[in-house]
Amino acid sequence: MRISLSAFLLLVLAAVAGAESSRAAQVRAWATRYHEDPPSIDRMRAELTQAVTADPSVDNLTALAEVCFIWGEIRAKTTDEKLAAYDQGRQAAQRAVELAPRSVTAHLWHAIDTGRWGQTKGIMRSLALLPIVRKEIDTVLELDPKFAPAYSLAGHFYLEVPGMLGGDVDRAEKLFRTGLELDPAFTGMRVGLAKTLLKRSRVAEAQKELEAVLAEKAPHNLADWTLKDSVEARELLDSIRTRPGG
Repeated sequence: MRISLSAFLLLVLAAVAGAESSRAAQVRAWATRYHEDPPSIDRMRAELTQAVTADPSVDNLTALAEVCFIWGEIRAKTTDEKLAAYDQGRQAAQRAVELAPRSVTAHLWHAIDTGRWGQTKGIMRSLALLPIVRKEIDTVLELDPKFAPAYSLAGHFYLEVPGMLGGDVDRAEKLFRTGLELDPAFTGMRVGLAKTLLKRSRVAEAQKELEAVLAEKAPHNLADWTLKDSVEARELLDSIRTRPGG
């Protein structure tokens, strides 16, 4: 149940219901620029861990959940380090959900960190967690049908999960396209759409989407585009060119 980094680094940057703390606003701005100073991920995680101890607000908890995911993806060196980061993130998000059952980002980050933790833990653990992730996706879309990042999460979920366990490539494509209508600059979602098209053997369409990722001048999240989306797009384009007849 792999959910790509590009599917998730942008999720908390969309509209968030309710007031937010100054720290949460700081994290939302930092999350688009952290590629300029990767060690800042370490500092941000440490600061938020302390902040949650002193003030376990919904904003601080969801910010910690996001930063733990980024840390696990970018800074972790071992599987155990990844698991610890994702587990810290999912627990923080779960607490946020309990405090604010209608918080879109709390449910979203709970799905993100839970899914990534299960995937890293192993296939059997992932299977056990699929219903939780699916439920959280449904909850987010019900709470805010215009929340573009939720469509990226949902699209990747239905693309990556095997069909016998609820995966659905047709549904994934529809979800990605809906999300891109809401946010055309969401390059991680466009990479997801390209993967879906490749899975359906629609190579020319996939190539067009990947080229659009590389041509994007104002990506929704510059850090994500720099570290993940543009890199993955180039790799996929190279793989297309090396195919017979490519």
